[in-house]
Parts: sequence; structure tokens; C-alpha cells
Amino acid sequence: MSHRTHRFPVSVKGVIVRDGQVLLLRNERDEWELPGGQLELGEDPPDCLVREIREEAGWEAQIGPILDSWQYHIREGADVLIVTYGATVDTDQPPVLSHEHKQVGLFSEHEAKDLPMPQGYKRSIADWFSRPHEPAR
Repeated sequence: MSHRTHRFPVSVKGVIVRDGQVLLLRNERDEWELPGGQLELGEDPPDCLVREIREEAGWEAQIGPILDSWQYHIREGADVLIVTYGATVDTDQPPVLSHEHKQVGLFSEHEAKDLPMPQGYKRSIADWFSRPHEPAR
């Protein structure tokens, strides 16, 4: 039996909870998503995530543990492996919207549950909210 080998990109995403709110970005599909992006060849996943969070929100993040991973089927022929990490920031600055997204927002755990976004992101957000956090300041 022969199997076709599928290759798909890896996207690393960060769950950042600050003052009881999670950072989310609204994309061109009008879905909310976690900050992060595609892993480049030879790049360390936490380093990729620090770079992406800086580019997408203007925050310097400290990357914590891996929360989850799953294969996300965007549409026919477009799949991506998502790996989510918990992350913290030590800033009082509001997040800065980049050209990559339509909107940036901070949402309570309760608010995030009702937003249009992949179920896997919601799982990771709930997981990170459920863990005890030292305040980042």
C-alpha cells in the first residue's frame, strides 16, 4: 500500500494572558487567532514566536511551555501543523496592530470562548488560563 507524503508548514502560536486577558488578532478571514507565524528553516520555535509577537503586537514575550499541537485544515489542500506555547510579557503598553491583521484585542477567558476562532486555539487559551501564573511584573 503506498501513501502519498504530505508536507505542510508549521505555525507556532503564543497564548499571552496579561491582567486576566488574552491577546488575540483578527485575520483577513474575520477569525480571531493567536499571535505567531510560520517556522522558518533552521529557526528555533521559541525564537520564531518571540519575533512574531514583536512584529504582530509590538511586545517582547518570554516563551513558556508547549500547550498543544494539532493539524489545522484551513481549506482543501491547505493544512498546517499548529503548535501553541504559553507566553508572558512584562509591559503595560497596549498591543500595537501590525499591517498583518485587521484588529488586535485583549479578551477575558469568557469573551474568548465566544469568538470565531479554531477550537484548538480555544483549548490552548483555556489551558493557559487554568495554570497558576506569577504576575509578569
